[in-house]
Amino acid sequence: MSNDLVASEAVRSCRREASGRSGSGSGWRFWATAYTLLILLAGTNLPTPLYRSYGERFGFSPFVVTLIFAVYVVVLIPALLVAGPLSDAIGRRRVLLPALALAGLGALGFALATDTWWLFAARILQGLAVGAASGALTAALSELEPSGSRRKAALVSTVASVGGLGLGPVVAALLAQYVAVAPDVVPFVVEIVLLIPAAVAVMGLPDSRGMSRWRPRRPEMPMEMRAVFATSGTANFLAFAVIGLFLTLIPTYVAALTNSANLLFGGGVAALLLASSAIVQILSYGRSARCLQLFGLPLLALGLDLLVGAQSSLGLLLGATVLAGGGHGLVFLGGLTTVNNAAPSGSRAEVLSSFYVIVYLGVGLPVMGVGVLATAVSLTTAVSWFTGAAAVVSLLLLVVFGWITRRALV
Repeated sequence: MSNDLVASEAVRSCRREASGRSGSGSGWRFWATAYTLLILLAGTNLPTPLYRSYGERFGFSPFVVTLIFAVYVVVLIPALLVAGPLSDAIGRRRVLLPALALAGLGALGFALATDTWWLFAARILQGLAVGAASGALTAALSELEPSGSRRKAALVSTVASVGGLGLGPVVAALLAQYVAVAPDVVPFVVEIVLLIPAAVAVMGLPDSRGMSRWRPRRPEMPMEMRAVFATSGTANFLAFAVIGLFLTLIPTYVAALTNSANLLFGGGVAALLLASSAIVQILSYGRSARCLQLFGLPLLALGLDLLVGAQSSLGLLLGATVLAGGGHGLVFLGGLTTVNNAAPSGSRAEVLSSFYVIVYLGVGLPVMGVGVLATAVSLTTAVSWFTGAAAVVSLLLLVVFGWITRRALV
């Protein structure tokens, strides 16, 4: 190795160590970063309970809802691939501040929407924001955790992510249902206000430049991590396909089941799924990452099986939602912990961004299929077919995980 390379590596090592010392002495930065992730993801799901009223105002079908949701994923994934390694190279702040500005513009787009194209534009801005910020925020949490525990950083990251996803539909439903003036505008004004302290928090992050060199690249991961991605990535693709379903079509499904126009019902069911996920993650903290996924997959399958039979029972629907949410929480926490522990420190944001590519493909692709199917059959039938197929895939993944675990013990 040349002297220049040795010196370059020494500089990067010192910067990583300095970043770690800064994080150890400043717990407020860690929690402020978690707040930023929470608020950012809450804003992306504010439209969830409002899609039905948007459809009535602008005259579009459930399939268009899935397209609006899917365009978010289409722009999010390239943003992840660019911004993950970019934040390793130029620093977290230089990536996160523009991301928060895009999130604010996306919220403003929803607040000003006068036709369907406004919704598409706003979702594109939100996708760019979340894509740019997800890997950088998750990596920052790992670097700033005061005790240096990557396991705790992964827990806070997953709880903040899922908590934000669940908080958005509830806040939007409450404000849209019970605020008399501009109910479709107020939730997004609140989001813009809450993004201001998040931007202040990001400006206080330590400098993390020079951890690696940036270059455009396709989704990839170190050779030694490919088995991790093949298992944990596939499980999370499935778990987040369920999230995508609940954030797009389940509110309309619930409205048809309850014969109620109250927005809080649809938004509340989506929030219940995500709250169950967050609670289970907190309760299971400290468990083996592989065990979390082994227990999470059958729980997810059971919840999906019950959802198939929930067409005539609101109580059964709520029970199925809690079980599916718990399964999602275990799979997500186990998968992210596994990836976070295995990721090289100099390219952690890049590796985590690749993981989130899998996650967001799960959110966007399967639900588009359900939306297409719902145009040929009823929405309830399409949801039932999807949940039944997903339950079967969950059990097949459980068999694969069990086989891998037995081989590891031999």
